[in-house]
Amino acid sequence: MSGYPSTIAAAVDHELVIRKSRFLTHVAPVSSSEQADEIIAAVKKRYWDARHNCSAQVTGLRGDRARSSDDGEPSGTAGMPMLEVLRRRELTDVVAVVTRYFGGIKLGAGGLVRAYSSAVSEALDLAALVDRRVLAQVVVPVPHADAGRFDNVLRDWVARHEAVLGETAWDDAARFEVWAPGDAVAALAAEVAAVSGGTVQARETGVERVIDVPR
Repeated sequence: MSGYPSTIAAAVDHELVIRKSRFLTHVAPVSSSEQADEIIAAVKKRYWDARHNCSAQVTGLRGDRARSSDDGEPSGTAGMPMLEVLRRRELTDVVAVVTRYFGGIKLGAGGLVRAYSSAVSEALDLAALVDRRVLAQVVVPVPHADAGRFDNVLRDWVARHEAVLGETAWDDAARFEVWAPGDAVAALAAEVAAVSGGTVQARETGVERVIDVPR
């Protein structure tokens, strides 16, 4: 485990109908609380005729900033239950907005809590998750003639080792950038050496960074 909460790869929309009330959920990845607020405002503008647009957001690398809003629903029946779902899923840099169109049948406090929780949970079930890991930078300089072959080799390797292929620099050689877990760097070096017959070396730079790794 990286010790960092995960996030989601892309926005998801989902609709849940409970006793004639429509719950339209929009969950989206964000880079800041300001961006989360912008998304909430955009949803409110889109569904301006809805009675409630309740929201919850968690931001920050460690998920240390959180806010929620009941937007007119009884206190504690919408925003906090939505936030609890985000917390329980161990997510950050994510915002959830649930728009409710009232269907004429009251759900009661317990019913609202279950409805808003379920609306966010079901939307997140559809989302692709992204893990955040501390990865080490490794540079692999390759002769131009071998660049295509090594591109394939490295793409295959990162897919098997929860690593990420970074930028490729083209100068006197093709310099591939790999962000790899620290305990996998030796395996990368061994694979590069084996594929090249010992003519290419993978070099760890000493730089580490928190990188998003799709599951």
